[in-house]
Amino acid sequence: MKTREKILLASLTLFNEEGEPSVTTVDIANELDISPGNLYYHFHGKEEIIAELFSAFEVELKDILGAPLEKSLNAQDAWFYLYIVFEHIFNHRYLYRNLNDLLQRYPDIGRRFGKLLDLKTAAARAVLDELTRQGFLEISDVQLARLADNISLNLTFWLNYTQLREQQASNEVMIHQGVFQLMSLVAPYLQDEFRYFYDECCALFEALMQSD
Repeated sequence: MKTREKILLASLTLFNEEGEPSVTTVDIANELDISPGNLYYHFHGKEEIIAELFSAFEVELKDILGAPLEKSLNAQDAWFYLYIVFEHIFNHRYLYRNLNDLLQRYPDIGRRFGKLLDLKTAAARAVLDELTRQGFLEISDVQLARLADNISLNLTFWLNYTQLREQQASNEVMIHQGVFQLMSLVAPYLQDEFRYFYDECCALFEALMQSD
């Protein structure tokens, strides 16, 4: 692995574990056991590191969110799809846990993040539209639009909510919790013959909470 890649990986790890505002370029250099000058050769400050990390996050999230716009998903696919989305967000949790402050300090990222919000909502609508077409959901157009917006909101502020609740849980359980919360938003619109699917999700989540 090249030094530049090591710097990005170490930065992402430190940002996630300690919070982006608390980490300096000196901290990153110390983590890698390199001189600050060596780091500066690759990145002229923390701003450039954050810009590159966000660009990588943005490209991958666009690919993930674009999937239901290009391919139909059934209920089982949608469930697994949620895990992929939540895992990606969790892997870049420094961004979401310090969202407002970071977006104010980096206006360009703020504008691009706004477009990701739109894409989250569009992806949620695409999944809900398909599940409705397949007969899994009974929901009006107005309800569907509101639900898609609530899903986007939940995806964006799930980590902040969990942090404010000071819930101590493993990474796996936190991701399962996020998925379960979204499934709970959708559950009231499930057709009766498909309620078992949500019940199975509840049972799985309860088992994970007890074993954590």
